[in-house]
Amino acid sequence: MATTAQPSTPPPPAAEPGEVIEVESSEAGSPDAGSRSSSSGSGSGRSTSEYSGWVYHLGVNSIGHEYCHLRFLVIRGKCVAMYKRDPHDNPGLEPIRKGVVSHTLMVEELGRQKVNQGDVYVLRLYNRLDQTKKGEIACATSGEARKWIEAFEQAKQQADYDLAKGIKWNRLQNDNEFNLDGHRPRVRRYAQGLGKLVRIGKGPEMLLRQSSDLQSRERVNTNFGGDTGDALEAHEWRFVRTLNGIRIFEDIANSKGGKGILLKSVGVVGANPDTVFEMVLSLDKHKRYEWDMLIADLELVETIDGYYDVVYGTYEPKYLNWWKSKKDFVFSRQWFRAQDGAYNILQSPVSHKKKPPQHGYERTHINPTTWEIRRLDTSGSSTPKCVVTRMVEISLSFWDRWKRRTSSQFDRSIPFALLSQVAGLREYFAANPALTSDLPSTVVKPKASEPLIIQSELEDSEPNDEFYDALVRGESFEDEDSDDDDDDDGVTTPTAGKVKLKNVSWAIAGFAMKRSKASLERSELVTNSIPITFDPSHFHGTIRRAKSEDDPNSWSVPGGEKFMIRGKTYLTDNTKIAGGDPLLKLIAVDWFKVNDRFDSVALHPKSLVQSEAAKKIPFILVINLQVPAKPNYNLVMYYAAEKPVNKESLLGRFIDGTDAFRDARFKLIPSIVEGYWMVKRAVGTRACLLGKAVTCNYLRQDNFLEIDVDIGSSSVARSIIGLVLGYVTSIVVDLAILIEAKEEKDLPEYILGSVRLNRINPESAVAI
Repeated sequence: MATTAQPSTPPPPAAEPGEVIEVESSEAGSPDAGSRSSSSGSGSGRSTSEYSGWVYHLGVNSIGHEYCHLRFLVIRGKCVAMYKRDPHDNPGLEPIRKGVVSHTLMVEELGRQKVNQGDVYVLRLYNRLDQTKKGEIACATSGEARKWIEAFEQAKQQADYDLAKGIKWNRLQNDNEFNLDGHRPRVRRYAQGLGKLVRIGKGPEMLLRQSSDLQSRERVNTNFGGDTGDALEAHEWRFVRTLNGIRIFEDIANSKGGKGILLKSVGVVGANPDTVFEMVLSLDKHKRYEWDMLIADLELVETIDGYYDVVYGTYEPKYLNWWKSKKDFVFSRQWFRAQDGAYNILQSPVSHKKKPPQHGYERTHINPTTWEIRRLDTSGSSTPKCVVTRMVEISLSFWDRWKRRTSSQFDRSIPFALLSQVAGLREYFAANPALTSDLPSTVVKPKASEPLIIQSELEDSEPNDEFYDALVRGESFEDEDSDDDDDDDGVTTPTAGKVKLKNVSWAIAGFAMKRSKASLERSELVTNSIPITFDPSHFHGTIRRAKSEDDPNSWSVPGGEKFMIRGKTYLTDNTKIAGGDPLLKLIAVDWFKVNDRFDSVALHPKSLVQSEAAKKIPFILVINLQVPAKPNYNLVMYYAAEKPVNKESLLGRFIDGTDAFRDARFKLIPSIVEGYWMVKRAVGTRACLLGKAVTCNYLRQDNFLEIDVDIGSSSVARSIIGLVLGYVTSIVVDLAILIEAKEEKDLPEYILGSVRLNRINPESAVAI
């Protein structure tokens, strides 16, 4: 995107935090001073960005009535303002709400909700240290919600930067923090130079739209753009046939935990993932008639939450004409969006009391299926593209029977109709080019008369984080989802975000490039210290260590070679390598059940950390995963260092750093080794920055750091964990914990700790 000439301003006068500083709009029109403005101020030489667009402001008034107001929201730097009209079209318009973003702001996605007779996507904003400062906004599409989350994340990073500079944040925060529940003082700052003006959404007409019309009635071939990522999976996909120009694959691994054979169709659709996602979830029969040959009508039965609903559908036998009667079905839909913008939709047959069997219809169970939608790189093209994968589970005997018959008979089956939906979407968007454009995100020259609030000093200096799917055995190492920005130090990252292994096998390259444990200890731990010898008999958790691979309700330590981490040259070529042995040693795992949230486990008198043996350990990392359920669970893992931590290392800076630094670096890679395939697709194998996904609280004392991970703070995470708990006794899951390396001196990355949880039984949790 092109940037624009920057407006000039005189040096700002000294002011106390919270003092109003007026911007002289007459000075903003001087083009000659633009470069002076962008290179002064913070001294970073970077220009600032502005994000703006229409949203709904949701809330409850003083007499308890719910309201829903159409508002224009502007974010520039860490400054936020809300208007009744677009201030770009109404010069001099005063905002009705304004303030600055706190570094403790949290943005939670609440999913789809019904507002003004239409489906919108709701975001909840709150201060994790002050729950009275909260509010909700709603966006027209999931893609817009993602863009607003990114805009608020940019504002938080600006606040983090100011905090690191020593600004007296507490006073500024108390006076001027942006609060959707109350009016705040006017905040105006001198312009530092506007680099781009990003408009989110297509305008108020999208928010005011009506709801959908709901009617009551061989070896692996993997060059298909499949998942690539941060952990290895066991699926092996073999190409078996082409249907309507879409390739069909069969999972020949037949991994444990499945109830049948898996088929999937994969195709490239000429639209962005957000648009395709909206189309798949749409209940509008007139649209579905254009791409879906199976379903005649869909009706929403119940909304469980913003990411989960139940739908009733019917279909006619005239297109799949070997039936003798009309069919109907009820199924549930769960959907998730990963941190890289990829979507997963899970669909399972269910029964519902509101929809008993209907007269004239034969009730049937539609196959368990999933949708996976992820963006493809379209550099040099104005048309967005995404890879759409439709995965279907069928019985093994059914598939074998159809493989032995002619394809014309298979073409009359329900699995065929489900797999053909990818081809239907591809043709639908090809025939409707007006639907294929990306969400508006334009760069324009700011007008001299625009009286908008102005950003503070520095735009985020680090590249956007990248997340890759797990590497399926034998798959390609390319992922087209990356859109990293250039780094401050002039290091430019490739545009396509491809994982390159320099034309050699990933295993050879990974083991050749990864750091040895001895090398890690030299850089992360104090070298001239005598290592501590751990006696396993001194450390006991409520879950025992596994005696064998099949030992249920136990834990073990998997090797790091199945996890893909950033290599030494990642900042220049995005190379990822196989991980090595964990730096820290897992000494115990606890499994608790509690009525209320259990924080600060390490301070409990009976905690392992408080034992005499643990006090002799140089450093202990306590990971407390707080699992929301009835009752709540706490999975607590204790990792120990044999030597003191080097204060200047990445680990040392993480241990004693700020919460903002920790949130931006604390990373987890999950991988379900064994389990039902739909649970695998829901959890995925993409790396996740936990500090950005959920609320993490940190306790640093004595010789330990405890990280309390509140999984219940995210509605998306709650939905996923609810699905996992339903299958937990049959799941084997690996977790790898890392500190993300964003600077060359910290590369290559290393695995801080890992754990394998083997079929954990909720009934075995110890009450606290």
